[in-house]
Amino acid sequence: MLRDKKSIIKHYEQSLIWVKDLRNLSEEQWRMPIESVKWSVAEVIVHLTPWDTFILEHRIPYLFKNASLPKGPDIEDMNTKAAQKSREQHLEKTITEFVMTRRQLLQTIQQFTDEQWHQSFSIGQSNITITAYFGGLIEHDLHHFSQIQRVLHV
Repeated sequence: MLRDKKSIIKHYEQSLIWVKDLRNLSEEQWRMPIESVKWSVAEVIVHLTPWDTFILEHRIPYLFKNASLPKGPDIEDMNTKAAQKSREQHLEKTITEFVMTRRQLLQTIQQFTDEQWHQSFSIGQSNITITAYFGGLIEHDLHHFSQIQRVLHV
């Protein structure tokens, strides 16, 4: 799906509201698997925060410097650690951490100029614009948000 600066910023603003609304879930709903033998709602939400942190610390600082991007994380390891953390952490702390990190990411991308949004960079052998990169991240969010909506029937 094509995205532009406005729709990307709007998504990040709405994601804050959407996740904050999960504070109303019961503990049973919070721990409910999104599908049989899949992550729980808690695990899905917890895993988004380290990805936002990774983007803030290991992508954005390099995007406009024509510098090589640092190697990406071990996806399996990062997601496994996030899932474990979710089992030990209360709903409120999880949502607070998500909101703080996502808000920081939102504030950072709001500072990008219109020209920067259309700038290209390389990940491995692929060339991609900033807009397309964040569009892909949004698709990741929306995939998980729809899984949660389906299981919670909201």
